[in-house]
Amino acid sequence: MPSRASSVAFFVALLASALMLGPALAHAFELPAKIGLSREEYFIVQQIYRGWAGFSLVLVVQVIALLTAAFLARRERRVLVPTLLALLFVLGAQVLFWAYTYPANAATANWTVQTDDWMRLRRMWEYSHLAGAGLQVLALACLIAAVMSRLPDRKRNYHTY
Repeated sequence: MPSRASSVAFFVALLASALMLGPALAHAFELPAKIGLSREEYFIVQQIYRGWAGFSLVLVVQVIALLTAAFLARRERRVLVPTLLALLFVLGAQVLFWAYTYPANAATANWTVQTDDWMRLRRMWEYSHLAGAGLQVLALACLIAAVMSRLPDRKRNYHTY
């Protein structure tokens, strides 16, 4: 039977992962409508993301909860493996963010300075967010698989009357 501590860790990991999926999917779904905008329109629309850095707190909670859940499941391979995969996908999304998204934000001062290479930066920003959203979806799927594998095996008892 799973411990209360591991149940809490998995609950927090699931909740934080679901909350992180919200902005990730928002970026993914807006891409088709934004990718063809003119420079002026794009820089205006990008301002809707002011304050989204607050999601970094949820990300920290997500990573800590996944690490805690993995540690508490370390003796249950069927739970540990998908939990570690979820963590790797979340970390992969962060690698994409810091390698592609953040440099585009920095080069444009969070999309307030229009640079000559703005179209290249836009592609970096948009497609890194799309890939990050895919990784967050995979992370949540692995985490759900881990939680499902924690459920006890119930063998059916068929009684003959």
